Amino acid sequence: MLKKVLLSGFAGLAVLAVGILIGHFGIEKGSSAPSWMSDLSRDVDEKLIQEFIAEVDNVKIQENLRELTRVPHMATTAGDEATVQYMLKNWQDTDTGLDASWREDYRVYLSFPNRDKPNNVSVVSAADTVVYTVREKEKAYQSEQDDPEVVQPYAAYGPAGEVKGRLVYANQGKASDYETLNATLSLTGTIAIVRYGGAGRADKAINAAPFGVIGVLVYTDPYDINDGLMSDENETYPHSWYLPPSGVERGSYKNHFGDPLTPYLAAKNGTYRIPVENITGIPPIPIQPIGFEDAQALICELGGSAAPEDWQGSFPCSYNFGGPGFASSSPFNNSDVTLHLYNRGELRDSANVMGVIWGSVEPDRYVIYGNHRDSWVHGAIDPSSGTAVMLEIARVLGQKVKAGKWRPRRTIIFGSWGAEEFGLIGSAEYAEEYVSKLSQRTVAYINVDISVFANATLRASGSPTVQNVIFKASQQVNIPGSDSVSVYDNWIRYSNRTSAAYGNIPNVGHMTGAGSDYASFVHYLGITSLDISYTYDRSTTRARIYPAYHTAYDTFDYASTYIDPGFTSHQTVARTAGNVLIRLADGLLLPFNCSDYAETLEQFVSTAAEAFEAQLVANGISLEPLKAAVKRFRTAATSLDRTIHNSDLANDTPLRARMINDQLMLLDRAFLDPLAFPNKYGYRHVIWASRSSNVATFPGVADAVEKARASGRKEDWAQAHKHLSIVTQAISGAAHTLAEAQR
Repeated sequence: MLKKVLLSGFAGLAVLAVGILIGHFGIEKGSSAPSWMSDLSRDVDEKLIQEFIAEVDNVKIQENLRELTRVPHMATTAGDEATVQYMLKNWQDTDTGLDASWREDYRVYLSFPNRDKPNNVSVVSAADTVVYTVREKEKAYQSEQDDPEVVQPYAAYGPAGEVKGRLVYANQGKASDYETLNATLSLTGTIAIVRYGGAGRADKAINAAPFGVIGVLVYTDPYDINDGLMSDENETYPHSWYLPPSGVERGSYKNHFGDPLTPYLAAKNGTYRIPVENITGIPPIPIQPIGFEDAQALICELGGSAAPEDWQGSFPCSYNFGGPGFASSSPFNNSDVTLHLYNRGELRDSANVMGVIWGSVEPDRYVIYGNHRDSWVHGAIDPSSGTAVMLEIARVLGQKVKAGKWRPRRTIIFGSWGAEEFGLIGSAEYAEEYVSKLSQRTVAYINVDISVFANATLRASGSPTVQNVIFKASQQVNIPGSDSVSVYDNWIRYSNRTSAAYGNIPNVGHMTGAGSDYASFVHYLGITSLDISYTYDRSTTRARIYPAYHTAYDTFDYASTYIDPGFTSHQTVARTAGNVLIRLADGLLLPFNCSDYAETLEQFVSTAAEAFEAQLVANGISLEPLKAAVKRFRTAATSLDRTIHNSDLANDTPLRARMINDQLMLLDRAFLDPLAFPNKYGYRHVIWASRSSNVATFPGVADAVEKARASGRKEDWAQAHKHLSIVTQAISGAAHTLAEAQR
């Protein structure tokens, strides 16, 4: 398949070159040009987009979701293989399939519980008698939840081990939470119970270990997910979308994305692998997630003083620090908590399923649309809602290609990634294997993972350059149940911001972390990326995500009953994301706006000046070079916008459009610095790298200044200066790449 892509790319370039020569030298005035000449200047067909919008079928999306969620399909299981075959069957269909589809396998290191020895958490008395046992499996309300393939809740990549200690409550498991707790009592030899939120899953244990904590329990507090509701008799699932008391959020407790044994190398059979003991970014101590019914039974019996107000949750008791241990009045008095965990790592074969529609004019330019396929259990919302949408987009476009009605200007690649739930593994291995080709040829990456969190409004994040095309697409699609209200108009009601250039507009978020498969594309490869979904009205709920997330309750019934009855929000996402895809693949000029990037950089530098400048100056560090670089970027972006506006690219030499498109395509690549973040695996983009600071500005600068502020050390301020220079140079270099396109 790679040979086909290469040959097709070279063929496209040859056609382009021959076309230019014939167009300029071989066609006499007054003669008619061959039909393929008009293809070179062909732009987006608005009629095609309207046809696409009309043909996206909510019933077919529903059928896709029903099939994808018939059985649990955790990565590398038999259920996962069934979804591989389902994808191939659809993409190889003779009437509605793609030009080609295939699987690519990787040998990856995953972590599983032991079926024969389930993980166990209990409370034991001084006489070593078990006085309380935490539920090992979630309560089944329907037959799907009782499927033998439903994996026991566990912390993937959490170590096996048996530990015993007094219980303490440590809020969200942030480093600052353990510091607060440690100032009150000794944490040596204790087991901490923490709630989801505030810190990454693995960090809850990584932060604990230096304080002498020997084990961690993690739960979801009803305050954070259920708006305080707790009873499965009439409040939670199966009566509503809220998490029932025994529900447990599974997850990967690993900070780095990609296969942990083959950093920066594709995980093939013969690839060099580091020793398992050298894996970093995983829990150093045993850790286990539990349901909030068990968390309540433990937390409400703790002794010690009351925790701060912002540590309190929805349980009908005071959340205490712990004595350490339980209160003297508790039936658990003088009892310890024990963790017996039997997780183990295994090398497994995991598949990506790839599909392609070849481009007609620029087959060597790729627009990639992707989502992962694996789930923790049935995964109706995460990730199958996104896969069901991707299948429908591919069906509608594939049908047009098979019927000879359309072929995109650029090549469209669909990616169904494997093993995402274990840390974005499938997409990361793909990026590592094809780093050179993807870096040189990829126009953009579109990610639709959880396509529908709920049915209130669109949510989008991405590089500032794609804001324009998302707005355009959302203005052409109506919300479910309306013939007059656009997705754009509805979106701006729920989430908006003030732009210096446009006034009040919908808010497009930034890609500052590694929440889904866009991570490798934007952070590692510097490919312009975006992520689209439908979500809930955040003014009506505190839920940090849809409540059944990563639990056994995320089933087809849950999705069709509580998330999107009728699948019209799924349809809306498919129409919007597919609209964006067509515009990126078919536009004569890429629909990117550099001035929107300039506005974001100006916001960042303004925030940095307000938050840091006084202290930077006090330490002999100037922000002026950064400010000057941002001004140069603004000048270059404005000038390029003017050049584009004043050009008649449809009647110019095709190389003119190609040259400008390459500058637009490579803009995000200009912000890559492979040496900027040596301790952050996979992060090379100096604008969007993850940050721990709460200051929304350049991540390397923000984190370095925060550290220097806390320590006051000269060497830490020197690091702040270094990161300031790194981002200044990157912005200045990016400005120069834009300027070249105008010469």
